[in-house]
Amino acid sequence: MLEQLIETILPHIIALIELIGIFIVTVGTLRAFWYYLLNLFHIRQYKVKHELANSLATGLEFKMAAEILNTVLIRSLSELAVLGCIILLRALLSLLIHIEMKNDE
Repeated sequence: MLEQLIETILPHIIALIELIGIFIVTVGTLRAFWYYLLNLFHIRQYKVKHELANSLATGLEFKMAAEILNTVLIRSLSELAVLGCIILLRALLSLLIHIEMKNDE
């Protein structure tokens, strides 16, 4: 009974978390582009790279959270291997973004 409830509800929760990650990346990218335009026309100075990297890192964290929840629904070893590779790639991307942010400061 609980397993059926999890299999019914969890895909919707995962999709919602994925959408939140996509929203964060989209809004952060648009905001960084706006700051870039303000910098370009010398209206005001912002740290464009920091803004973009921060939103990408936060969005990746949400996407990784969705992938971790997705491990509950895994039924085969090949699906687990693919999911593990996705999580590893996203973790490496997140680490590289954090290193870039520290170097930029």
